[in-house]
Amino acid sequence: MARKITIQHQLGFTLLAWFLGLLMFFPIFWMILTSFKTEIDAIASPPLVVFSVTLENYIEVLSRSNYLKFFSNSVIIAGGSTLLALVVAIPSAWAMAFSPTRHTKNVLMWMLSTKMMPPVGVLVPIYLSLKYMGLLDTRFGLTIIMMLINLPIIIWMLYTYFKEIPSEILEASRMDGAKLWQEIIFVLLPMALPGIASTMLLNIILAWNEAFWTLNLTAANAATLTAFIASYSSPEGLFWAKLSAASTMAIAPILILGWFSQKQLVTGLTFGAVK
Repeated sequence: MARKITIQHQLGFTLLAWFLGLLMFFPIFWMILTSFKTEIDAIASPPLVVFSVTLENYIEVLSRSNYLKFFSNSVIIAGGSTLLALVVAIPSAWAMAFSPTRHTKNVLMWMLSTKMMPPVGVLVPIYLSLKYMGLLDTRFGLTIIMMLINLPIIIWMLYTYFKEIPSEILEASRMDGAKLWQEIIFVLLPMALPGIASTMLLNIILAWNEAFWTLNLTAANAATLTAFIASYSSPEGLFWAKLSAASTMAIAPILILGWFSQKQLVTGLTFGAVK
């Protein structure tokens, strides 16, 4: 009887998980579907499920905009900000995980609290600072901003992963004569690789999807795919089919990356959960 109830519970949770998964995926599915409609079919009421498939939206989007430029900017800024963040975050997380002080928790809470501040509150000083340094509408300037806004989350995640590593292993490496940089590179990083990989993937996703700073700190030179999507909003209104095509082209690379990296992402996010 208990086994039957357990099987029923498992089946119920499985069905619930599938329902929630399909529910969350539906907006993406509908956006992709809309991208193959004409503008008239896209705004039809009730919505059309059966329609004549067309590629004119993708053709017009590609002919109207330099998609490769926006794409390359997104890759460089997301990848560059991730690498820079890891260079700063790994030593910081190591110090707080293995050499904590009585102020370590306060520092961690302060870093996390910066994510709760509305970005618009610091837009003006950041804008003026970048303009003064000549970094406005540049890839390097936006890369620095992306690195800074995601740095608290990266340090927190790495700190959590590093705390799961027994300190005795690092002490043993020191007794064997390992220097500090050897301890971090040859001992700590290989053991925390799943956590570092998931942190990198999360930061790439956050930087790829960032819209506020991209739209306010770029114009033409460093604009990413979020600006590419926003360009299909005009005073005359929204062109839903073309907007859907542009959005599909913008999210497709990160969806593909997430799909092929889901195993590493799940492994990293559950790193240290099972003893």
